[in-house]
Amino acid sequence: MPKTVLVIEDESDLRLLLKAFFTRKKYEVATAATLEEGLRQIDLRIPDILFLDNNLPDGLGWDHAAVLTEKYPNLLLNLISAYHPSLPNVKITPRLKIWEKPISLKDLEVYLDSL
Repeated sequence: MPKTVLVIEDESDLRLLLKAFFTRKKYEVATAATLEEGLRQIDLRIPDILFLDNNLPDGLGWDHAAVLTEKYPNLLLNLISAYHPSLPNVKITPRLKIWEKPISLKDLEVYLDSL
């Protein structure tokens, strides 16, 4: 079974870039443009990797980081933001990575090679 990635990102360009990148790498990719839609998708099928934007139209994604890491301990959580906000109240572990936009494909390659 292929690994799965969920991208919760309201910026369509970045959402589509991440989807195309991971699809080329043979991952099964789901996307969401809102926090509500993304959280619903997590409940339907827990992804292996989650890219979660902070500023979404219906809330702050990073506010859910602690709950997500607690509820899904095997989830690789990638928090993304256009600016570097204060860190969420979440335990920093090797399963958590913070990305500042813009995200380069080269950096994504390095990330995948490290998994």
